[in-house]
Amino acid sequence: MSEQQQDLYDEFGNYIGPDLDSSSDDDSSSEGSPDGNRAPDDASDVSDDDISRDGGGRTDGAMVLHDGGGEGGGGSLGLAPAASAIVLHEDKVHYPSAEEVYGEGVRTAVLDEDAMDLDEPIVEPVVKKTFSLMRDEKEEKEAYGEDMIRPGSSSGKDGEDLVSDRYLASLVANETTRTRRCLALVGHLHCGKTSLVDLFIEQTKVPLSKGFGLHGPRSAMEAHRGGGPRLTDTLQSEQDRQMSIKSCPVTLCLPDTRGKTFALTVIDCPGHTNFHDESVASLRLADGAALVVDAIEGIMLHTEMLLRQIISEGLPLVLIINKVDRLILELKLPPDDMYHKLRNIIDSVNAFVSHQSNGRYPRLSPDRGNVIFASSMHGYAFSLESFATLYLDQLDFDVDEEEDAFGSFTHHSGLGKNLTPDALAIRLWGNAYLDPKSKTFKRSASECSPDPISGLSPKRTFVQFILEPLYKMYTLCVGESEKDVEKAFRSLGVLLGKDQLRASARPLMRAAFRKFFGTSTGFVDTVVKHIPSPAAAAKGKVARCYSGPLTSRAVTSMIKCDPHGPLVIHVAKLYAEPDGQSFAAFGRLYSGTVKPGDRVKILGEAYTPDDDEDMAFATVSSVWIPRGRSKTEVMMARAGNWVLLGGVDSDIIKTATIVGAGKDNFGGDDGDGEIHIFSPLKFPQVSLAVSNAVHCINIFC
Repeated sequence: MSEQQQDLYDEFGNYIGPDLDSSSDDDSSSEGSPDGNRAPDDASDVSDDDISRDGGGRTDGAMVLHDGGGEGGGGSLGLAPAASAIVLHEDKVHYPSAEEVYGEGVRTAVLDEDAMDLDEPIVEPVVKKTFSLMRDEKEEKEAYGEDMIRPGSSSGKDGEDLVSDRYLASLVANETTRTRRCLALVGHLHCGKTSLVDLFIEQTKVPLSKGFGLHGPRSAMEAHRGGGPRLTDTLQSEQDRQMSIKSCPVTLCLPDTRGKTFALTVIDCPGHTNFHDESVASLRLADGAALVVDAIEGIMLHTEMLLRQIISEGLPLVLIINKVDRLILELKLPPDDMYHKLRNIIDSVNAFVSHQSNGRYPRLSPDRGNVIFASSMHGYAFSLESFATLYLDQLDFDVDEEEDAFGSFTHHSGLGKNLTPDALAIRLWGNAYLDPKSKTFKRSASECSPDPISGLSPKRTFVQFILEPLYKMYTLCVGESEKDVEKAFRSLGVLLGKDQLRASARPLMRAAFRKFFGTSTGFVDTVVKHIPSPAAAAKGKVARCYSGPLTSRAVTSMIKCDPHGPLVIHVAKLYAEPDGQSFAAFGRLYSGTVKPGDRVKILGEAYTPDDDEDMAFATVSSVWIPRGRSKTEVMMARAGNWVLLGGVDSDIIKTATIVGAGKDNFGGDDGDGEIHIFSPLKFPQVSLAVSNAVHCINIFC
């Protein structure tokens, strides 16, 4: 560098010479831009001297402006190759971009350090909302394969079914309806309906937790207090609120006292008055009703509403007095007072039913077999007949062959010497006393001889043979030592393990009573005896619910439950699928046979033979048997069954009548040229009384 040039810079290399001419900068920038525009501001700060000093005298092309115009010299100037070009600091790329690393369409987030908590993820995971607890067969098939999942099979934590799905499907496909029953389990809030269904479901499975039942010691706790599985509460909100919101049908194979298996479809209905419409829809489809009453509370507000609805539907009634253990453990009533308490509940229900039905309904009484005593928390439900069966193998009553006040025993040749369970059951209720001397039953205690040991008059047979043994077993479980409990129950044929004997009072009582009573055959006997089969109940159901004439061919087929007749299904309820995108239609199959792929007509509530606007065509995609939290898919279902249908929900709003659309179903009519629908649901009209308080400000105006 010459001395003249050195005068233009200080010792640090800063330019200290005269101001540069701006016109020269504009000329140089316009020449350096290929399109004639001015270069960026950063480039304009570079002087001509810097360019000549850094790259003007070099031949390697580090910062060389070259002419790309060819021989004519008229081409525009361009920069050197990118590898040798000068890149500013702010334009440098030290790392590859997220798009280059992860590909296109990937959402990335770049956050500063310490901007979020350590427990909070940078990218939130996808949260799938779960509103239903029903088993999703689609997800299981995708996860495990179609061959690994048996349709309708229960999950591993719920145990293995004692009855296979193939046997259950054979009952549905059978033409006879004698082995099928359907009842609605109704009652007030928290009276133990759901825990009763849990008890029945538990008896249909192989227990995994031996001794304490299928679900272990927590089954001995009340359902609304976190105990028990509550298998018919299929919504997550029901589990969180610990109360039923929607009705839930479940089909169970349960044996009676003789060992014969029946397919019972039990519809668990919510007990809150706000969900009374669920009970109304269930009662429309069911052939009978089982009213559950709390042993302490008795008849409540919703109980009266349900009784009115049952009477209006004309359904047979069975009474279940649940939570009888509360009278012993909470109220601590003596056995005689407990008998009067139970009888008062039965008399109250009879009085209300008689008043509402004008005496048309039969009287409810344990000796008639239409009253069941139960404790769902402790795992038993019995009738007088089932309890009498426990005695007749051990006791031998000597009864005169002559006819007495209870009837003749001449033709009785059942268990015991000359008693059958039915004959003994009618002597276990009311004013019935057993004379300890003559071993005969009397109507009054004054007619009996005093007890030879205590010298007291005998007690009622219900107190002596049912309540006092229950009190003794509860006393053993609550206050006696492990050794005494084991010895006492062993004398009754109940063998308890060490884990059960060392457990707390509630699990011990449930284990002991479950082994003592066994399967709830008394419930099945009562249902089979007092609730008719689908074929026997069809005539009354059609007469009350069908809106058309009762002389057509379709009505005749519905009354007979003819599986070869025209297809007629009454749908009264829709249940949401686990995916939340569709519904399964729950209905009663009155006539015909339904299979997947059948073309059907859906008749809405506004349909009439003269106006078919509320009619649509659909194809049945699936036919299921309701199993609570799961469904068993079948290939066909005959008349006299209660099934879930898929693929027909899009055209159903509330209720619907489904008929066949083919020639085999008379073209969708009743054979006489027109078809009618089932009447819509009728809900109780509640009148609201509003009172206004008026205060006079000026009485002299």
